[in-house]
Amino acid sequence: MRSSLPPRRPDAVADAGSTAARPHRRSRRLGALLGAAALLAAGTSAGLAAAAGADTPATGKPAGPAPAAAEEGTAFAEHGRLEVCGTKLCGEDGQPVQLRGMSTHGTQWYSQCVTDGSLDALADDWGADVLRVSTYVQEGGYETDPEGFTDLASRIIDQATERGMYVVVDWHQLTPGDPNHNTERAKKFFTDITARHGDQNNLIYEIANEPNGVGWSGIRSYAEEVIPTVRAGDPDGVVLVGTRAWSSLGLSEGADEQEIINDPVNAENIMYTFHFYAASHGDSYLSALDRASDQLPIFVTEFGTQDHAGEDANDFDMSQRYLDLMQQKNISWINWNFSDDHRSGAVFKEGTCNAGGPWAGPEVLKEAGVWIRDRMS
Repeated sequence: MRSSLPPRRPDAVADAGSTAARPHRRSRRLGALLGAAALLAAGTSAGLAAAAGADTPATGKPAGPAPAAAEEGTAFAEHGRLEVCGTKLCGEDGQPVQLRGMSTHGTQWYSQCVTDGSLDALADDWGADVLRVSTYVQEGGYETDPEGFTDLASRIIDQATERGMYVVVDWHQLTPGDPNHNTERAKKFFTDITARHGDQNNLIYEIANEPNGVGWSGIRSYAEEVIPTVRAGDPDGVVLVGTRAWSSLGLSEGADEQEIINDPVNAENIMYTFHFYAASHGDSYLSALDRASDQLPIFVTEFGTQDHAGEDANDFDMSQRYLDLMQQKNISWINWNFSDDHRSGAVFKEGTCNAGGPWAGPEVLKEAGVWIRDRMS
């Protein structure tokens, strides 16, 4: 997660093909009027804005969950509720599923990039299956206004749901790196989110973004405390557990996936996260992902084509090697990030979000945005 703040991964080490085209599975998305009607019924300002045709990021609190049915041809309509089967993410038919999508930037900075128009482009023009909603805990995020940031996450969940996408609800704890610092906040957040959305069947819960400076045993104990909170509101939802050393499976702190294999989280229907930045994380990280995915269910909830700070030059060759491996092994992936931040890892050209678009097509995208859109659609 790259923010407007200085890079927070000082120990990351820079290590010294083509994906086959995927059919565009979607027909048109649910119209804005359907989404507006659902939100108006809940009495939200988001619904009023949608009814007026405004492409604005309203943040009103819904009175209760108002999930819209996914239109035929969307990812959710095709796969239904997901579950973990062995080392794979599978659809209701038991067949492996590979989701591909984008992560928002921190919503405390870039909520203006997540609008009806931008999500229409992501779903229809890009062909994304999944949106990761990144709610930072510190850095001006959730802890400053728990109710407001829960409302904001809820609004974006509704918008993505209306477009037939899956949603990764990202508890974006980062600094401090020990997730146990935020355990009670996490329980409150996931209690509130599942109370509103736990019956929708399209949510996936990422309970700790990038643990760092903490051993695997501390991460595991945190997960075993928080997962029951998620299960209380969504008994069947897939839960994603962050791994040691900025979700590098421990590599960035001198460990590897074996510590997880030897001492896994005691819970069902879970996956472990892996993050990489192709210009910094080369062959040793790619090999770890390959090895780990043979023994653990892995979901790449964040990656970039740049360095570990999400900036500077793109390494598309190494990025393609990762994408080829993930396609081969049905590993779902999410790219960082869906904003117009000045860094090269933000997909939109600067100024796009404040201008309210336009959103579709390659002309509004930076080099990395053009590249990832081409591989998603």
